[in-house]
Amino acid sequence: MGSNNRESLFYKEVLPFAAMVAMESINVGLNTLYKAATNKGMSNHVFVVYSYGVAAFLLLPSPFFSTRSRILPPLNSSILAKIFLLGVIGCTSQIMGYTGINYASPTLASAISNLVPAFTFILAVIFRMEKIQLKRSTTRAKVLGTAVSIAGAFVVTLYKGPKILVPTTSTPNLLPNLLHQPLSSSQSNWMLGGLFLTTEYFLVPMWYIVQTWIMKEYPAEVTVVFFYNLCVSILAGIVGFFSEPDSNKWIIKPDITMASILCSGVLGSSLNNTIHTWALRVKGPVYVAMFKPLAIAIAVAMGVALLGDTLYLGSILGATVIAIGFYTVMWGKAKEMPDYDDSSDLESSAAQKFPLLHNYKNESISNK
Repeated sequence: MGSNNRESLFYKEVLPFAAMVAMESINVGLNTLYKAATNKGMSNHVFVVYSYGVAAFLLLPSPFFSTRSRILPPLNSSILAKIFLLGVIGCTSQIMGYTGINYASPTLASAISNLVPAFTFILAVIFRMEKIQLKRSTTRAKVLGTAVSIAGAFVVTLYKGPKILVPTTSTPNLLPNLLHQPLSSSQSNWMLGGLFLTTEYFLVPMWYIVQTWIMKEYPAEVTVVFFYNLCVSILAGIVGFFSEPDSNKWIIKPDITMASILCSGVLGSSLNNTIHTWALRVKGPVYVAMFKPLAIAIAVAMGVALLGDTLYLGSILGATVIAIGFYTVMWGKAKEMPDYDDSSDLESSAAQKFPLLHNYKNESISNK
């Protein structure tokens, strides 16, 4: 009996915690690896084309297994059109995001990623998925958290402040042969990078709105992800054809560039989605979202150690304010959510980074 309790505790508490910390580390590591590859001359357009192509290739068998394991509706023109729209939003957000990292740093990307709940709340209000009821403490928390998060984004983007941590020349560079030189924050176009990253994370909630529509019509997540990855790769290829006419840019050498593409395709699109889906089923969307600010600390450590980035006071202050706003919004949402039911796999997958849709979907179901 005691052994079963220990196994249950390990599976429901220890393992999800370790998995989420590992996934946040991997995600930040992929951004850091991408930054190092762009320092070596890799184009962000080329990166998106190849990395999503690798992910699509890995998921190629999924449509055949999905149709054989369950009864699914046919892939009609309506579903394909929605997947195409999903690809357009995803392609745009990815290009914006990687361009922002190229101009700024993975640390700024990790900080601004915590704006997703705030942007989600704003879009939910615009599309009338959420109602502003200021008499309720949960609504006040979400409004206040949204305002605080956006204020923190302005701080981290517009204010650098004094240097807090400067890598010394005596500090060993862990990627000595892979970078032309360390790219410090002072060499980055910080504000432009922040603008690109903010645009990316404003598109993320829109991506999940469309994903929710698709999953209601065609509940085969892996198959949808396969077509999505394929669509993004093709769309990015079209954009890259005009933006990167130099054929030499499309030749990938067996160095950090290839490593970044392969790691992003395998770890970013395949392993990451699998682990998050499992964690959502075991612990629920709020638990998964709570680990997001951890990426800031991981990004700071990796940026300083691997890229030679300089840490500024503005980054610390802004990231702290964003994290406070993030947890305020998540607290308001958690108070509104009923006890998590692990049988709602479909809803959980859609709520992975878009938990504020939870109430809207529940209301829609109850009204049917």
